[in-house]
Amino acid sequence: MLRATLKSLLARKLRLILSGLAVVLGVMFVAGAFVVTDTLNRSFDNLFASAFSTTDVSVSAKPKVEVSEFEGEEVAAPLPASVVKQVSGVPGVKSAVGQVSADGARVIGSDGKVLTSMGPPRLGNNWTGTDDLMQLREGRGPTAATEIAVNAAVAKAAGIKVGDRVGVLTLEPKKEFTLVGIWGYSGNRDSIGGAQEVAFTEPVAQQLMLGETGVFSSIQVRADDGVTPEALRDRIAAAVGPGYETRTGEQLAKDNAAGIQEGLGFFSNILLGFAGVALFVGVFLILNTFSIIVAQRTRELALMRAIGASRRQVIGSVLVEAVVIGLVAAVLGLAAGVGVGFGLAYLFSSVGGGGLELAPLGVPLEAIISSFVVGVLVTVVAAVLPALRASRISPVAAMQDVATPDRPLTKISIAGGVVTAAGATALGIGLFGDAGDATLWTILGGVLVSFIGIALLTPLISRPVVSVIGRIFSWSLPGRLGRLNSGRNPRRTAITAAALMVGIALVTGVTVVMDSAKSSLKAMASTVLKAEVIISGDDNGPRPATYDPAVLRKAAAIPGVRAAAGLWSDQVLINGEKQWVDATDDLAGLSEAYGDGATLTTLRDDQVVVSAPEASEHGWQVGTRLTIQASRGDPHEYTVAATFPEDALPGNFLLPAAASKDFGISQPMIGFVRLDAGVPVGQVLPQVKALLADSPEVSAQDAQAFVDQQASTFDVIITMIQILLALAILIAVLGVINTLALSVLERTRELGLLRAVGLGRAQTMRMVTVEAVVISVFGALLGVVVGAGLGTAVTRALKSDGITELVLPWGRMGTYLVLAALVGVIAAVLPAIRAARLNVLGAIAHD
Repeated sequence: MLRATLKSLLARKLRLILSGLAVVLGVMFVAGAFVVTDTLNRSFDNLFASAFSTTDVSVSAKPKVEVSEFEGEEVAAPLPASVVKQVSGVPGVKSAVGQVSADGARVIGSDGKVLTSMGPPRLGNNWTGTDDLMQLREGRGPTAATEIAVNAAVAKAAGIKVGDRVGVLTLEPKKEFTLVGIWGYSGNRDSIGGAQEVAFTEPVAQQLMLGETGVFSSIQVRADDGVTPEALRDRIAAAVGPGYETRTGEQLAKDNAAGIQEGLGFFSNILLGFAGVALFVGVFLILNTFSIIVAQRTRELALMRAIGASRRQVIGSVLVEAVVIGLVAAVLGLAAGVGVGFGLAYLFSSVGGGGLELAPLGVPLEAIISSFVVGVLVTVVAAVLPALRASRISPVAAMQDVATPDRPLTKISIAGGVVTAAGATALGIGLFGDAGDATLWTILGGVLVSFIGIALLTPLISRPVVSVIGRIFSWSLPGRLGRLNSGRNPRRTAITAAALMVGIALVTGVTVVMDSAKSSLKAMASTVLKAEVIISGDDNGPRPATYDPAVLRKAAAIPGVRAAAGLWSDQVLINGEKQWVDATDDLAGLSEAYGDGATLTTLRDDQVVVSAPEASEHGWQVGTRLTIQASRGDPHEYTVAATFPEDALPGNFLLPAAASKDFGISQPMIGFVRLDAGVPVGQVLPQVKALLADSPEVSAQDAQAFVDQQASTFDVIITMIQILLALAILIAVLGVINTLALSVLERTRELGLLRAVGLGRAQTMRMVTVEAVVISVFGALLGVVVGAGLGTAVTRALKSDGITELVLPWGRMGTYLVLAALVGVIAAVLPAIRAARLNVLGAIAHD
């Protein structure tokens, strides 16, 4: 029986290639996710090991506010210079050097633009000289307050050379320095991991990067000969006390790598999620393939039963085919995944990683295991139902010409209704109920079960819907035949269409949510944003752009300006709870420029205003005292001076501008300019832009342009989702091709008879093409309807989160239907050519 199965498999190898491709593509995504994550993890391990190779022990102050990789950038607490002397006196310390190193030194290039960064930091350091790691290439280190040195990566990207005057943005507004030195790193590297670095003299670095002189970010310690880093760490920790973090260079490298790996793990989960979608779609393709093959092998399987094969052997025969296909697909998918994973890692290193040196290519064990488990499991699961169906074929069927009679749709329709109801219930609980920590999984499970239920219901609606769609093409004989062919086997049509439905539904659902969010943002902005001119920065790095607060005072003095107010932002601890807060220099002006209903005037340095919902949630009232710890400085007590209606002012907490001196970024990030009634924007906007001449990463624009810029983020998300889901849609297209190819084989004799009675080759190709187009449009129509429904449900569930507008993207949905028709035409090319080339006499004689 095994030999017969393998021979049968080899005889149909071309038929099974497309179903195998579905598994290959899905496994490729799974393996690629593990390979890219492993490669980047090892690359960052090497990066930080190199960066801290000259550090035996590092001492730093514990951050005032701990921030995870996903929440933003953690601000290091300043370390007093006295601690450097204290550490220097610890037995076993060879040298202890105070280090200033903080993100936020943005160099202005020779073209007048700020150097951008897609991830690596832009560090401002104090010059401490060269060592085995850091090597001077040109000039010297800075010795005067007006001098800087930069690493070679900055010099090349900015187009600057020794002797040039260079503008640098820091915690303070733009300052110009003379470039006196350029350095690189061992191994002829221009940077470490793409970091942009600027070195100042020590007092200048302290003032510009930490906000005060006489403090450091950390202390770099070298141990005496014979003293281990671990032993020295313990001695220093005992000397400086619990208020400081004392780590070996190896620990420091691991801790920094762990923070990066947290973000990479999230990226990997996204890839695995899309791999899951691709494999879910692939199940439909494999299920359809095996169902058709089993139907075509009815006489063969019946003969096997007649000569003594048991039902168990028939099931085993089909499952052996599935295992072989799964194994081969897993091997190919793993190989493709290794290539894709390394390609993604290379793309990340060259674009997002700023020149990160990649670790050698490696294939982690989890990639190999998951590839084979997923590849074989998905294929076998998809083949189970066709295998059971094959086992029920009776030996008598060997004597019948027609072996695939239509079966009633009652059972599958009832099952589909029950499963759909269960999925809708889970989805409803996740979106509108309270599933606690399981909310996300409840929603995902509800979506998955709903898709399965709708797929089970699809045969019930396929015949009438396909008939209606097919009438568009029924103006010719080939069109009528194609319409009838697409509706003759509801199950087959339904499974093929369901594969396409999943991808289209997900894209449509995401589009509905994103377009609704974009529309809600614009609607809210038109309601709460009264300022006609907005000052904001470009996203050209991990830290937000800032500008000189003096711009606000000058803007307020422009004729025709009614009010000008800026916003500072930071993460703080309020009574020990982490919160985002804003600070403003002019509360009355902010009330004029933003929101409606706030009639607040001024804030004393010890006062805070809180949104009414936030105050209600915590039980705070006017007069309540709050302890707030910012990223720097000591905790301060603030009194709640007033509450304001939701959306009347930005954020939930507003502090006075004096509080911003302890913020991680002590310059404003956004500004609002309100004009007097009747004053045209075009009269004031150029004057505000002129005030920002020394802030090249910040611009002024009218309110509509600002809102459009913020809303454009949603279009970027939609595009990314479409690209990632294109794989699932590609698998669905393979499903259409596979179904048509197997149908052409199944209908060989029928096609021969049609050709014999006068159907030409071109007409045969048109008939097959119409069948493909009808199936594709049917699947896309299902996807658009289901996706619109899911998107509407999610949008309604997010109403309390600010998504108040429901937008159905009719234009995009129409585009999906048109593209589905085009997909059908493309998918029909090979099957149509094969059908047209059939030998008429041979086809008629085909059994």
